[in-house]
Amino acid sequence: MVLQMQAVTKVYGAGDAAVAALDSVDFQAQTGEVVVVMGPSGAGKTTFLTIAGALLRPTAGTVEIAGTDITRLREKDLPAIRREKVGFIFQSFNLLEALTALENVRLVIADEATTERAATNRARELLDMLGLSHRLKSLPKQLSGGEKQRVGIARALANNPDLILADEPTANLDSKRGLEVMRLLRRIAIELDKGVVVVSHDHRMREVAHRVVWLEDGRFRSDVVTARDPVCGQVVEVEVAPTASFEGHSYYFCAEQCLKLFEANPHRYAGPAE
Repeated sequence: MVLQMQAVTKVYGAGDAAVAALDSVDFQAQTGEVVVVMGPSGAGKTTFLTIAGALLRPTAGTVEIAGTDITRLREKDLPAIRREKVGFIFQSFNLLEALTALENVRLVIADEATTERAATNRARELLDMLGLSHRLKSLPKQLSGGEKQRVGIARALANNPDLILADEPTANLDSKRGLEVMRLLRRIAIELDKGVVVVSHDHRMREVAHRVVWLEDGRFRSDVVTARDPVCGQVVEVEVAPTASFEGHSYYFCAEQCLKLFEANPHRYAGPAE
């Protein structure tokens, strides 16, 4: 088990102002699989991801990463866990604009036992694997969105972590580049035997996921059927979402406002039913 969370609770504030972002949640992820966590805004997805990545301590419960109970570790021991066992992929890429693609990846291979040549070779190897051998000396401003995200993925893999955590990895990409990144994440899970956990609103992520779980009001729910709002693109829960029919297909919406926009001009938004 690469990630195991048991009875994890995170409370912000105190007294009457206390808010439980996570409420006694259990979660598991194994190597070789992609798990996608979906849910509405404010569901607790960001809190979940930061706790899973040892960036935030839970109020209660335990978190194990690759067999290490990180909730028992001292604060000064957590950076080593994040560096060696976890790779992060960000929505906004988080590349350093003054560094080349090669330098952005090499920078995170921070180990006193690793020589500069070894770090360079490792960074080059990863970028080659991801189809960026021709972009090694390019600055982020010279890269497309898809290329930036592949550099970000190479950086996440730089220290050969057990767990990859991705925060909305396709949000800033067009449909084609987003699909490429999705397939790449699945390839990483299967071929490199990594546990990949993705927090996303992108309904297309379901296509590459081994499992999809729904987080709402700080708790995971099972057997939730979801669809994508054709107006705003948000993933919604079919059971409770406003709905409309057009040309024999059903469409689901995050709110009445999107439903009204659809009804005013269904030809603009209608496509193959999700």
